[in-house]
Amino acid sequence: MTDDKPRPKLRFRLEAFPERYSPPPRPTSATAAVLDAHRQTNFLLPDDLFLFERVMNVQLQVVAANARARSPQAAGLFTMWSRAFSSLADASAVTMRASYSSATPLLRSALDCIAVQRSLIADGFAEYEEWFASAVTRTKERTAIAFDIGNFRTSSALAADERLDMLYRLLSDLALPNFGPSTLFIAPGTNHQKIAAGFADNAFHLGWAELLTGWLNELAAAQVQTVLETEVFALTDTLRGDAEAAVRDVAAAAEGGRRCYVAYENGHFVFHNFRRTATGQPRRIIL
Repeated sequence: MTDDKPRPKLRFRLEAFPERYSPPPRPTSATAAVLDAHRQTNFLLPDDLFLFERVMNVQLQVVAANARARSPQAAGLFTMWSRAFSSLADASAVTMRASYSSATPLLRSALDCIAVQRSLIADGFAEYEEWFASAVTRTKERTAIAFDIGNFRTSSALAADERLDMLYRLLSDLALPNFGPSTLFIAPGTNHQKIAAGFADNAFHLGWAELLTGWLNELAAAQVQTVLETEVFALTDTLRGDAEAAVRDVAAAAEGGRRCYVAYENGHFVFHNFRRTATGQPRRIIL
């Protein structure tokens, strides 16, 4: 028996999604350092964590309102959006455990998936629709299902947004096994005389916690903004208003204060207000 008859047209359906995002709970079994990191992150950064929970749940409200979308365009966005959402949720969980270096690859992955969505929207989904037409096939022997790899480059979407482009380059440097960032993660108190490292250490560090929670919110807001800029999904006036308000509040939260932040200055990434504790002396780090 052969596969000469016409292949059925590929269909898309969203079958499952969470009703609500909840922050990572306090670990029931963990080291003293992990428990302390979870406690201090909640105590010192409650506004950041509450805002992240809010923006993540706005995303799920949009998903629920468009769960019946069946078009290839919806398939393309939902696929990448789901990966971005999961990466952000996982990055939040490891940040709460002070596994700061583990969060950066997840954040970079989320940003990649957001950039893909923006690229698809910008080019009218032409490349995705071409892939979708023959995306999944069955071998003649009917012993396997073949997925076309569908390689896709997102450089143009990142280049169009100066802030996301800078953040992607920074997250790439932090996520890869480069010597400088690796030392900064395991020995954040390093100076020109000594590298005092902690092996697989989960000690709380306010600077890293502020940076990562800020980036979590920024990328969650970038995902919401991406959804707002496409006509693929329908939003009620109320839901659109909630989404726009969440994006504005994330932008406002990043301004001012003594929180740690990174700027690109004279060809280097410069960390400002980098300190282990709230009462510690702020340091400036150049990568």
